[in-house]
Amino acid sequence: MLQIEHISKSFGSQRVLDDINFSLAAGEVAGILGNNGAGKTTLLRIVCRLLAPDSGRVIFDGHTLGDADLAHIGYLPEERGLYRHMRVKEQALYLAQLKGITRHDAEASIDDWFQRLGMTSWADKHASELSKGMQQRLQFVVAVAHRPQLLILDEPFSGFDADNAEMLRREIARLAADGTAVLLSTHNTAAAEALCHKTLQL
Repeated sequence: MLQIEHISKSFGSQRVLDDINFSLAAGEVAGILGNNGAGKTTLLRIVCRLLAPDSGRVIFDGHTLGDADLAHIGYLPEERGLYRHMRVKEQALYLAQLKGITRHDAEASIDDWFQRLGMTSWADKHASELSKGMQQRLQFVVAVAHRPQLLILDEPFSGFDADNAEMLRREIARLAADGTAVLLSTHNTAAAEALCHKTLQL
C-alpha cells in the first residue's frame, strides 16, 4: 500500500530526514517513534504531499504518489484545524465532501461514526464549545469519514484521557482489521506496543 523510498529532507542546514526507507501493507498499523524534532511530523507531511522531499519518493498502491491519491488518504494532524464557529456535524459533512464523496455517503458515514464515538449529542454544537478531547474525536471522524485506504495519524492520543485513548486504539485496530493501512506517530509507547505491527525509529 505504501512505500517510502530514500526520503531525505533538510530545512536550511538542518538535516531532518536522512535516507528513510519504510513500507506498509493494507491492514497493517505502523508507528513512527522518536523524540521531539526527530522528523516524525515532517515525514507524515511528505506522505500527505504537504511537503516535498529533497530526494526520494513515496509509492502509493503501486505508483508514485500524486494529488489524485489524496482522496484515498485520511490525515489527522497534531495541531487542531477546525472551523471554530461551524457546527460540528455541518463541519464534518463539509470536510468529508472535500475528499470527493457525496453528501449522502458523507452523512451516512458521519452518523455511524458519531454513534460509535458517542458524539451524536454534539452535532449542533460549535467546535469552539468542545474540549480538546472532543475536538480530537471530531478531527478523527473527519479523517476517516471518506473510508480512506491509508490513514495517517499525527499524535492521535493527544488530549485524550486513558479511557478515550483506549477507545481510539480499539477503533484504529478495527479499521486495520478491515484493511486500512495506518501510519501514526506517537509519544505513547504503550499505545504503540498495543497497536503497531511494526515501528520506525527516527
